[in-house]
Amino acid sequence: MKKDLYLMRHGQTLFNVRRRIQGWCDSPLTELGKQQALKAKEYLKDISFDHYYSSTSERCCDTIELIIGDHYYKRLKGLKERNFGLFEGESEDLNPKFDDFGYDDLFPHYGGERREDVQKRLKETLTDVMDKEDHQTVLALSHAGACMCFLSTVIDPGEVLKSGGLTNCCILHFTFENDTFKFVEIIRP
Repeated sequence: MKKDLYLMRHGQTLFNVRRRIQGWCDSPLTELGKQQALKAKEYLKDISFDHYYSSTSERCCDTIELIIGDHYYKRLKGLKERNFGLFEGESEDLNPKFDDFGYDDLFPHYGGERREDVQKRLKETLTDVMDKEDHQTVLALSHAGACMCFLSTVIDPGEVLKSGGLTNCCILHFTFENDTFKFVEIIRP
C-alpha cells in the first residue's frame, strides 16, 4: 500500500537571519519563522495526517506545534540536523562551497558528521516511521541539511536546488511503498 510522507523544514530562525551554522545547536524562530509555520498550516489543513514527528531541536518543535496545535507528536533524535562539530554557531562564511575541495570531508575532521552518516540516520529513521502499519500519511519536521541528505538517497537534490532550494517551511512530499521512497514534489507554501 502506498503511503505519504511530508518532510518539512522548520521556520526561519535567529541563526538563519544572522547567517550562523546551526546544526545541533539551536536558536529560536523569528516572527517571520512563526508566520511561515502558520502559512504552512493553512496549506496542510486539508491533509489528514495520522502521525506527526519532529526533530528534538526547539526550532522544529516550535514549528510543528504552530502547525498542529494540541495534537500529539513524537520527537525523534534521528530527524536532527547534521552535526557540524566546531563549526556550530559560527558564521556561514566558514562553510566551503559545495564544489570546493570536498564540502563533506571537512566537518568530520572537526567533530561533525559525515554526509553518509546523516543519510543513513535519516533513511533508517524515516523508514522505521513509515513501516508502521497505521502510518498512512505522516508529517515530519527536520532541517535543511538533513532533508537534503535524505532527498539525495531518493533523487539528485540538484533538481530541488535549481527550483529555488530548500526554503524555510518548504515541504518535500514522498510516497513510500515496498520499503522504497519516491519523490513527488516540493511545496513552498
